[in-house]
Amino acid sequence: MHLPDGFLDAKTALLSAGVAAAGVGLAVHQVRASLEPRRMPLLGVAAAFVFATQMLNFPIPGGTSGHLLGGVLTAVLLGPSAAVLVLTCVLIVQCLMFADGGLLALGANVFNMALVNVGGGYLVFRGLKRLIPMEEKRSTVFAAAFAGWFGTVLASVSCAGQLALSKTAPWSVAFPAMANIHMLIGLVEGLATGLVVLAVLRVRPELVAGAAEPGRAGRRAFVAYALLLSLGLAVFVAPFACPWPDGLEAVARALGFAGKAKAPPFAAPVSEYQVPFIGSPTAATALAGLIGTLIAFVAAYALARVLVPVLNARKEDARPGN
Repeated sequence: MHLPDGFLDAKTALLSAGVAAAGVGLAVHQVRASLEPRRMPLLGVAAAFVFATQMLNFPIPGGTSGHLLGGVLTAVLLGPSAAVLVLTCVLIVQCLMFADGGLLALGANVFNMALVNVGGGYLVFRGLKRLIPMEEKRSTVFAAAFAGWFGTVLASVSCAGQLALSKTAPWSVAFPAMANIHMLIGLVEGLATGLVVLAVLRVRPELVAGAAEPGRAGRRAFVAYALLLSLGLAVFVAPFACPWPDGLEAVARALGFAGKAKAPPFAAPVSEYQVPFIGSPTAATALAGLIGTLIAFVAAYALARVLVPVLNARKEDARPGN
């Protein structure tokens, strides 16, 4: 769902960027005020995991592929404001390092995937949790799964609106084309979201947003294992991801505006997830995944360190039981 440059006109790109900047600014304010210092590494782990899983395109019927967004999952585990920052970090890394998503369209991509996906999905998650007559764990898993599906579809509808506003494709065809294909992609997103939340609730329920925190040793172990898992997915699975066009690309080809995509205004260091001068495409993708996952981790963790004063973090870790 990463919009390239050329699909949106200047007014839509600027409007999207302005709203995205306001939303990210609000998320920064909320995270600075509420993020517990001990949770800072979890933002880095979440960014690494989201980056790695977004490389794992999977096939869907009709010769199209999809990839996970991870926004709702991150919101359920870390809270919506932290999730907005995590997704924003990932999208910036993808754009600047890998030319995945246009530079001029970065604001629109942040709006769709970091704000609409996270915000809309999380609101549905919270509402469903209160309405479902199930015990706590089951209601959390079911609500997370449905919200993961809903957030993906909602982000695709927002993308269709931007295409229509730019007169790239009429709303009457862009909306059903984007929504229909992402309803299928969203099924995998919802299933993955529910399964990961279920696993966390069974193994480390304290890591879900709002729950009591584990001790310092437990947090470090979780961060280490989660980062290794993300690196493993990027290095050993991503090179074999489905090569078919993703949902937006398939819609662009079907509706005849794929040719509007413009090359990025700069040479990305690892364009198309292929490290230069590596003879094997598989090895080049694996190395690109390794690099990107680590950069995403560092970017999100560094942002958290900037937002949360180091002095407060030291005081938090010095409390009894940490």
